[in-house]
Amino acid sequence: MDFDRYREGVVANRRKHGFDVVDGGIDGFDRVWSTREEDPTVGHVSVFATLVDATDADAPGVAAAADRFREFLADLSDGTSSATPIGYVAFVVDSADDDLVSAATSYTVAERRTNVFPLVYDLESGTLHTHPVPRLKGRGIYRRQREDAERLFDV
Repeated sequence: MDFDRYREGVVANRRKHGFDVVDGGIDGFDRVWSTREEDPTVGHVSVFATLVDATDADAPGVAAAADRFREFLADLSDGTSSATPIGYVAFVVDSADDDLVSAATSYTVAERRTNVFPLVYDLESGTLHTHPVPRLKGRGIYRRQREDAERLFDV
């Protein structure tokens, strides 16, 4: 599979699950999708998602892109909404190396009341790498991440 076919699958998933296109995206992110939902564990959430063609990405680049997406979400919500912003940046690579997966899945999720989860989708193996669900504190948001990742990015 290539990036364009993968993106088509994600677009079909986002439509199926009620995600709308966010107008006026930001540099480095072609399309951003969002929805508002009620989560029994987390409460009111605003969910944002995007894909990045990360063929040439490295570990520091993944963290920098996730930071840019976090700033974008913080600016969108700027504390005026009671909904918790959750963002997903799926980095699509031909073949995921361990450093890239580790950088994405160990990224500090919560900052400035904004939660951003960098994910890695390996086109070669068809594997979606998500953050592990911790055994204790904070499990709800991480479970939510795994479910959102599966419904949007697992094609």
